Amino acid sequence: MTRPVIVLVRPQLGENIGAVARAMLNFGLTELRLVEPRDGWPNPAAGPSASGADRVLDEAQLYSSTADAVADCAHVYATTMIRRGMAKPVVTPAEASTEIRTRPGRSALLFGPERSGLDKDDIALARAVLTIPINPDFGSLNLAQSVAVIAYEWSKQEALAMPTLLDLAPPAPQAELEGLIAHVEQVLEPAGYFFPENRINATRRSLRALLTKPGWSSAEVQMMRGIFSAVQPRVRSTQGE
Repeated sequence: MTRPVIVLVRPQLGENIGAVARAMLNFGLTELRLVEPRDGWPNPAAGPSASGADRVLDEAQLYSSTADAVADCAHVYATTMIRRGMAKPVVTPAEASTEIRTRPGRSALLFGPERSGLDKDDIALARAVLTIPINPDFGSLNLAQSVAVIAYEWSKQEALAMPTLLDLAPPAPQAELEGLIAHVEQVLEPAGYFFPENRINATRRSLRALLTKPGWSSAEVQMMRGIFSAVQPRVRSTQGE
C-alpha cells in the first residue's frame, strides 16, 4: 500500500505511456492510471516502448477526470516546475518518498501532458507540489524521465536487488596463483624480459603484484596458463632462429 500510484493526466503519445510503464517497472511500481489520453486507450503504440513492461500496461486503469483518478488517495503530489502563486508545500522527490512511506493512506503522483504539464485545476487537487531539482538553464525532462527520477528516489528505500550478469566465481587458491606466476616467468625469462639485472627482483615483485591483484578465479588462472602455453613454443622457436 505504500507504493505510489502514477497518474498520467491527458498524456498525448502512446510511445510516452509505454516509456513511463518501463520506467515504473524498473523501480518496482506497477499501478498506472490514465486520465483522458489523447489517442484513447488501449494504444498499440505503447507496447514497443514499454520494452516488456506489459503488466503495467495491461493493468492500467482509465479515468474521465483527474479527481476520479485520485479519489481513493489520501496524499496527492502534483509534479510541476511552476511554483509561483502556490499556497502549497513544495517537496523534492526524496522528501515525497519519505512521506509516502511513513504516512497512512494511498499516495498518487500526478504528471501532466507532455507539452503543457498540469493545469491549475489539476494542481489544485494536490496536497503538495513535487519539483525535481534541475539545471535552471535547461529544465527539460520528458515524461518518462520525470517518472523515472521520482520512481528511483522512492525505490532507494525499497532495497531492490542490484542486477548482476554472472555470479562471481570464488578466488583461486594461492597455490594456483603461484603456478601461474611461475609459468609467466618461465615464458618471459628466455625472451629477455627481466632486464637490466639490477632490476630483476623489483620486476618480479611488480609482476607478482599484478597477477595477484585482480583475484583470479581458477578458471581464469587456467585460461592465462593456456595463453602462455600457446605462446611459449613460439618464443622457443624464435630463439632457435
